[in-house]
This record gives sequence, structure tokens and C-alpha cells, in this order.
Amino acid sequence: MVRRAVFLLILPLAGWAAGPTAVETSRAVKNAGLDLDQCYRVRDLSLYKEDIKLYFNEGYLIFSKPVAGERIAAVFTADVEGGDGEVLLLPPQRGERQSLARFTGSPNLNEHFTRALLLFTDDTARQLLESIEKGSGRKAPEMAPLLAEQWAPVVSNILDSFAPRIAGDLLTPGRKDGLLLTALAGKALGNFDVIYDPAASEQVVVGQLMERGQRVVYDVWTRFAARRFRSGAAAPPDPLFSLTQFRIEASLDENLRLRAVTRATLKIGSQPLRAFAFEVSRAEQVTAARMDGAPVELLISESTRSRALRADENDVFLLTTPDALAPGSVHKVEFEHEGALITSPGNGVYSVGGRSNWYPRSGSAFADYDLVFRYPRRLTLVTPGDIVMDTIDGDYRNTERRTPVPIRVAGFNLGNYEKSSMSAGGLTVDVFGNRNLDPALQPPPKTTTYTQVIPMGPRTPPRRELTTIVQTPTPPDPLARLNAVAADVSASFQYFSGLFGPPPLKTLTVAPIPGTFGQGFPGLVYLSTLSYLDPLERPAAARNATLQTFFSDLMAAHEVAHQWWGNIVMPKSYQDEWLFEGLAHYSALLWLEKKKGSKALDEVMADFQADLLKTGEDSQTVESAGPVTWGYRLEASKTSEAYRVITYEKGAWVLHMLRKRLGNERFLKVLAEVRRQYQFRAMGTADLLDLVKKSLPPGVSADSMEVFFDNWVYSTGIPTLRVKYSVKGKAPSWKISGTVEQSSVDVNFSVDVPVEIQFAKGATQTVWVRTSNEPASFSATLKQPPSRVDVPAGVSVLAVRK
Repeated sequence: MVRRAVFLLILPLAGWAAGPTAVETSRAVKNAGLDLDQCYRVRDLSLYKEDIKLYFNEGYLIFSKPVAGERIAAVFTADVEGGDGEVLLLPPQRGERQSLARFTGSPNLNEHFTRALLLFTDDTARQLLESIEKGSGRKAPEMAPLLAEQWAPVVSNILDSFAPRIAGDLLTPGRKDGLLLTALAGKALGNFDVIYDPAASEQVVVGQLMERGQRVVYDVWTRFAARRFRSGAAAPPDPLFSLTQFRIEASLDENLRLRAVTRATLKIGSQPLRAFAFEVSRAEQVTAARMDGAPVELLISESTRSRALRADENDVFLLTTPDALAPGSVHKVEFEHEGALITSPGNGVYSVGGRSNWYPRSGSAFADYDLVFRYPRRLTLVTPGDIVMDTIDGDYRNTERRTPVPIRVAGFNLGNYEKSSMSAGGLTVDVFGNRNLDPALQPPPKTTTYTQVIPMGPRTPPRRELTTIVQTPTPPDPLARLNAVAADVSASFQYFSGLFGPPPLKTLTVAPIPGTFGQGFPGLVYLSTLSYLDPLERPAAARNATLQTFFSDLMAAHEVAHQWWGNIVMPKSYQDEWLFEGLAHYSALLWLEKKKGSKALDEVMADFQADLLKTGEDSQTVESAGPVTWGYRLEASKTSEAYRVITYEKGAWVLHMLRKRLGNERFLKVLAEVRRQYQFRAMGTADLLDLVKKSLPPGVSADSMEVFFDNWVYSTGIPTLRVKYSVKGKAPSWKISGTVEQSSVDVNFSVDVPVEIQFAKGATQTVWVRTSNEPASFSATLKQPPSRVDVPAGVSVLAVRK
């Protein structure tokens, strides 16, 4: 699990004196109207921002009134004869051009627009006004009242959506750069946004707010680093602050409502700082905050638009101090928060919501945790760490656990549990299962209708009556596989420790969660209640061979593998989420292969390929929705399964093909090196490529790995391959020559694929061939004639055999 980038970013104060509060500044932003004295008729007015080119060819432009001495918005309308605006943008990467083309029909953005609403905290106002003064416009006071009347509600609405972000920037006098958001009404594409944010990891975003399935989503058409960041002329900003040494004191009342006080050590980064952005679950309310014991201001203001841009289930709030805090200084921050995080589907079964953000957080840095809980003693509460205190107080239980090493995030679970424990090799596994059945898993009643013949007498025909019997099936045992799950988790925990090195937390707790999913947190795994059932008693929808393998063999191992992938080594950004889900998934497949053999692995890989090749209503394959590096962006795809199938299943395929290219021994050494070099640090896709290049077998070039990542990771496509060949000569020197033809992918797709030459006796000989849009040739000298020559499509390479 990877956190999304927080669009609300608060920049540090350059000065030290206390100024207007965040609430006051935010209120001023929301109430900023249009300035009737700053309305212009413009012609051939342009605005360049890195890769973004905006042209206001003919129309009217009106600015907002100043807030804190700065203009923060402007409106352009082309509602004049010959009126027109235009935006140009060329994504630098092939995958991003594919993305833009998927949404717009073109790999480049060249759209004319009739209206534009601009929000900015950079020097956009200055640039535009200077150009107007130089001859690109003239005052048009006669249009000002009409434009203000038409646009005031729209401007007020969007300023309200971004008021916290704008307020944060305005609290930064002397800043050198800021946000530019342009909401455009395109002539062909409709309403969409073009955004430049220098504080983001990818500064340029083009996208559109949409409703899909009664949910507001933000379709990201393209997103990439701006030119000066790509060239190295500018570096992404360092973290503004970090959090360490959490102490959380939480209580759950009889209704399981959470009330908590979260304290953490906060260290300021390299610049003085007054405003701090935090995230917390939407199910909670932050009621108070203190810095070094003194109350501080909270600004809690979220909108549908800002939430959709972040694409997560959390809210962002702003904490501001009266004065800027010194660079490098260390402080104690404290929050009071509460909410109804725990729900129950009934029958004494519980589900914890907001699992990763049940307490205020910012970022995913490793930290020490001291976790104190007070909760009804009738339940069992589990959380990571070593026991420090465990007491009974009437109907309540008090427990305290402390993590022996820093972890990324702390979770908890609770329920009416049965426990199965196993220990081996210095590692302990505690697996908890629900004593009661999740109501969703209760089989539906069975209805039987039959005709009953009732005799009526010697001269009267018998009467026939329909009788209906409703039978309630025996409920499944919710603990049927408790010991089997414990054994499998313990064995996989040991196996992964041998492959990747010992885990920092020597005890792993597994506890159930209603639903069809699981999650792997440091020292704590949430496991679907379906995994605890006898396979024959699972719901009919989960009884096919693929899902039985998933719930019995893959899910638990996947979440156990997250103890390494995501919790020891963490992703640098959302673009690297695929790597950690793919590593967890493929680690589970390695465990499956060890238990049941290579055939079981091949069957799962074939299922994954079939999922990737499924087509939707638009006749496009699931895989074509985007590269694995798109992460959360795939959730906005028109294909509902795109995120899961591409991130997890194609991610596993990428690693499977990498294993085939490097060889098993080198591949496993690379994974062990990932853990060794990046323990308690963030790692990106490019870092994996660098490690792979240092571990290549003879005959495999670094260039071939660049090609591998360019096509399988950063782009899309599953090729259809056809092998043609001929054999000439005689024993003991046969000559084989042939070609590999590629189709069903774009003309730029090119990868190395293995051509396997099999014989009646002896080992298979493999020739690697680089495909292209033209037939790729290969040849080899053989000691005996081949019995079969083909590409192992769907087995060793993600491809379809023609």
C-alpha cells in the first residue's frame, strides 16, 4: 500500500514574524472576487510554463482582487468575434503520450478553448499584466460588470476548493514559484485541467473531473516531470518536516468508538516552517492540536475536487503555528481525534476502517511506535510490537506495545478471536480467526417445492397440493482452516526470511477482515475471512480453481511478503507501487512453486495473462489501460479491474520474465540486494534497473535491460508472436534459421524473447531474439535436428502464440 501524493502542500515561511492566520487567509481567498478595474481585451497574449504553452489569441481577460497583496485568479473568455484560446503540450515519455492518446485520441495536446479559469500563486499575474502593458491588450471596463456577474459564482467555487493550498502559499512571502491551475473549456475535449505544481514529484498534470459509478474521480490524462526537473536544472524539494517517535493513547468504548491522543516528535527540514499538512481518515475528526504543549490553529477544509485529485480515502488538514519554526529544530506535536472507525456486519464480527490513517500522519517515513489501547475485555485487540503492559480494569483491558525497530505505519485489528501460534527459527506467527461467521458468508436458504398427493376417498379424485420447504444450510466453520493458515503463514515467513533476510519484527500477527482482500502492515496482516473457510464451503462465486488457489495459497503469502516489500523497503512514489505489489505477488508465486511445483506457477501465470487480455466494452484489453507505473491512475480507468490486474498481475509477469532473463540464482540475488541496500529507505523502479544491470549473466547487455523496462514497465502491449524456421544440413552440424513475427502491438514495441529449440533427446537450446515491427531473424548451429521450435508464449514471456 502506497500513499498518494498530497495535492495540498503548504510551503515554508521565509520570514519569522507572525502574520495573518491560515483561517483568515483562507477566508480571504474564498471571498476574493473579480476586480472590475482589471478587465482587458486581449489579443495574441501568451503564457509559457515549462512544457505548457497557453495562447489567449482573442478575447477578454479579467483578474481577481488581490489577497495579501497578490492576484490569485483570472478568467479568460473568447466570447467575441474571432475569439479563441489554445493550449499546446507534448508529453516527453512514450507511455505518457499513449495515456494522452487514450483519453483524447492524440499523443499531443493541441486544443482550442473558449473559456479558461486560472488559479495561481506564482508570477502568472505579473507575466500577463506585463505582456498586456507591452501591447497584447487594452482596458475594457465596459465588459467588467458582465464578466463579474457571469463568473463570480464559478470563481468563488473553485477558489473554495483550493483555498487551503492557496492560503498556504500566500503565507510564504518571498517564494520563488507556486501553483498554476488552468481549468479550460475545450472546443473538442470539453472541460479539463492543465496544472503546474513545482512542489509535486511530477509537476505537470493534465486531467478531467468525472463521475463514474456514482463516484467522482479524476482522470489523469498525462502526468510527468517538468522540463527543468527532467534536465536536472532543478531538484524536487526536500521533505518540509519529518515525524518520529509516535505515542498513541487510544480508547474504544463499549460501542467501539475510537478516541485517541497522538503525539509525535516533529523535526523541521532545511527551511523555517509555520504551516504543516497532515492526513487522517475521513471517518475521524481532529478536535484539537498542540505544538510543544501550546494550542495551534487547525484548518480543515476539503472539497470533492481536491479529494478526487488525490484519489484516496483520507482528508488533509492544515496545522499552523503563530511563528515560523527554525530549520532543524525538534518539536512535540499532539493531536486529539475521534471517530467511528470500527463497523460490524453483525454476528460479533468487526471490521476496522481507516487502517493506514486512523491517526494523523504526513508521509510514510519510518518511525518508532508506542501504542496504548483501552478496549472492552470481551474482545481481543492485536497490533505490532512487544508487550510492555497488559492489565484488566473491570470490563476493560489496557495494553501497551512498543515496536523494537522503526516501522512505516502502525495498524490494529480486533474481534472475538480464536488463536493458533507457531514458532520456528526465532520467528513467531500468531494467527487469529473469528469465532463467529461473517454474515456475508452464510449460505442462502435452500427452497424445495414438491407436489403432495392427498387421498380424498374411493369416489373422489386425490387432491394435489404444492408444498414448499425452506432449509437453512449448516453454516461454514469460520475457523476450519485456522491451523492450516497458521502453518502456511509460518512456513512462508520462514521461506521468505531465507530468501530476503530476516524480518525486523520477529513476531507476525494475522487477523481476519470481512471482504475479499488482505493487507500487509508491519508485523500485522489483515486476511480475508474467506481464507479461513474450508474451500468446499466458500461461496459459489469463490469456488472456481483460480479463486480457490488465491484464497488458499496466494493471499496470505502475498501479505506476508509485504513484511519485506513495502514495509522494510518502501516505494519512492505512486509510480513504484507496482514494484512492491508485484514483488509481494511474485514472492507468493515462488512459495506456490516451492509447495506445488512449476506447473502450479505456470497455471497462475496463464490466468494472469488471460486477465490482462480481457476486453471491455470499448474492445480494448485491460492491459492497454496503462503501464504498470501508473499506480492509482489506473483506478480511474474505464476498466474497473485495470488497477488490480495491471499492478499485481502484470507486475508479477514483469518479474517472472526478469527471472527468466537473469536466471533463478541471479534473480534471487537481486531481490536480496534490494533488501540489503534499501532497508528502511525508499526505492524506485529506476533503482531496480540499476541493480539488475549489475547482475547480468554473460551475453546479456545493459541495453537489453533498458529495452526490457522501456517496453514491459513504462509502456503497454502484449505481442502476438509467430515463429517460422527451416533446418538444413546433416549430422552432426545442422543449421536452423528463422524469423519471429510480431503483431498486436504498436510499431515501437520491441523486446527480447526466447526462441526455445527442443530435441528428442538432450537439453533445450535457447536463442534470444529482439522483436520489432519487422520480422526478426535468428539462426543457430545444432548437433541434432529439432523436434520443436517455438517461443514459450504465456509461460516464459507475456505473449500470445500465433
